[in-house]
Amino acid sequence: MKRYLKPSIFLFSTIPFLIIAYKIFFNKLGPEPVKEITHFTGEWTLIFICLTLSMSPLKKFTAFSFWIKFRRMFGLFVFFYATLHLLTYVVIDYRFDWQPIFNDVIKKKYIFVGFAAWLLLIPLVITSSQKMIGILKHNWKKLHRLIYLIAIFGSLHFIWLSKTILFKPLIYLVIILVLLSFRIKFKKLI
Repeated sequence: MKRYLKPSIFLFSTIPFLIIAYKIFFNKLGPEPVKEITHFTGEWTLIFICLTLSMSPLKKFTAFSFWIKFRRMFGLFVFFYATLHLLTYVVIDYRFDWQPIFNDVIKKKYIFVGFAAWLLLIPLVITSSQKMIGILKHNWKKLHRLIYLIAIFGSLHFIWLSKTILFKPLIYLVIILVLLSFRIKFKKLI
């Protein structure tokens, strides 16, 4: 059973990609296809951030350590969907027109924090292997705490992007803040 759990979770994690690929291939993206792809991949990035952050609390509350085995995979899917999100913006929306992209990064705070979050994911992906854990030792854990900042940036990106309907972005922010609160170690007050 345990042998099939990780491959099964991997397959389930690819379902959003298969859904958006199906919609693209069969022209089912609606009247604003670029917007649909962008929002879909962005939301799945946030979902995978929440899944990644939930592994440690699940281990703590269930006393099952196998949750941690999925954290790296979920983290890599964060990068996968975030990269699809970014590529939709750069390739499909702006067609590699770098000047307006650069202007957006500088002038629009939601694009700035989104791009910053993606950049911060790169060192996490590069150092996600077992070999890098051995090389970096205790610094590996410090580096991978960047996911907390990335999670905040991702939720701010969604909030600042949503000009009128804030309910859904705020739900993600609340979930992320709750998941991050499990990492706070309170010292006993004497």
